[in-house]
Amino acid sequence: MTITIRHEKEKDHRIVEEITREAFWNLYFPGAVEHLLVHNIRKHPDFIPELSFVIALDNEIIGSIFYTKAKVIDKHGGVHPIITFGPVSISPEYQRQGFGRMLIEHSLAEAKRLGFNAIILGGFTYHYHPYGFVGTKKYNISMPDGKFYTGVMALPLFEGALDGISGSVHFSEAMYPYESILNDFDKTFPPKEKKVLPHQSDFEKAVSEIDTYDY
Repeated sequence: MTITIRHEKEKDHRIVEEITREAFWNLYFPGAVEHLLVHNIRKHPDFIPELSFVIALDNEIIGSIFYTKAKVIDKHGGVHPIITFGPVSISPEYQRQGFGRMLIEHSLAEAKRLGFNAIILGGFTYHYHPYGFVGTKKYNISMPDGKFYTGVMALPLFEGALDGISGSVHFSEAMYPYESILNDFDKTFPPKEKKVLPHQSDFEKAVSEIDTYDY
């Protein structure tokens, strides 16, 4: 078994989108949007190709990770560049076998090597706390609504990277597709049934949970 992590090539685009769709289908809500996010991110100025990778098993792609530029805007209107990653996708048959961790750890090491300062992302805390992510409340960085959520986390890539930076985090517009675009894009893939599943409510709770932790 040979595992390879490399940058995505143009010929990989469709298979990566198909894997992403399969990985997220009916996970957070009926259907999925992440395959469209991948499609949009590649074409957007905020895309960071040098940090975006695919992972292959015996030359067969089984997953991917994508990075984009983001920013923190302080109370004076000052803009502080940061980065974020997502979606992170692994084919369903290869999930929970460590491949996602390999992708994340590889990309984090590369982000540090290239001199990026910090990562802020949204997700389940149990996915990202093991890598050192903590609630952005620790750094007084809120969402644009002024609230601190447990599912919005930060990771400084070097000591002091977020010192003196506070305000609200703003992710790339590529992460917010119009629903009409999603419907049209999804029609280019094989039909899949959208289902309402019990675990989807866990995501709704996670994204709305206020961070009350005392840092």
